[in-house]
Amino acid sequence: MDWYQTLFEMIDMRSFSNLWFWIMLAVMWSTASHWVLGVPFDMVLRARRYGGEAEADLEDIVRINVNRLLYIAQVSGLWLLGLGFFALTSLLLLGFVYHIEFAQAVLLLGFPMSMVGLLSLSTARLIRVEGATGEVLWRRLMRHRLYTQIIGMVSIFVTAVWGMYQNLAVGPLAG
Repeated sequence: MDWYQTLFEMIDMRSFSNLWFWIMLAVMWSTASHWVLGVPFDMVLRARRYGGEAEADLEDIVRINVNRLLYIAQVSGLWLLGLGFFALTSLLLLGFVYHIEFAQAVLLLGFPMSMVGLLSLSTARLIRVEGATGEVLWRRLMRHRLYTQIIGMVSIFVTAVWGMYQNLAVGPLAG
């Protein structure tokens, strides 16, 4: 039993001191900023650079993903919104009222991603209302990516500050 205790003291299985949490945070934001409304960003750059068939491909895939997102929002949007608020509120209470570190970590991952989800719905609605094609479309997608990256930078900063605080307050250096 002493061997297990020594192992877990060395590895420290808490969320903010776990390397896998930070790897997951980096991969999550990297993926979120690469896939703009479900479209890989290299397609946007290729359409901007070369036009023609690349631009037609971009317009087709954006049209498909915009229609998909807006259909899901129309059919089950209120249920998803209610479920999302329930989950985030539960994580907020568990994390910051009952001091469960895992809930804090999941909230710091989930809340900013829910903001990106709402931003995606807003961008999809604007693309449909404008009937965006060509330069207007790729500018809208580039703006969406910029906003996603800003949300990601703020999220990573807040998560890092809170994680450092938790590691200093609860970690092996805390007296």
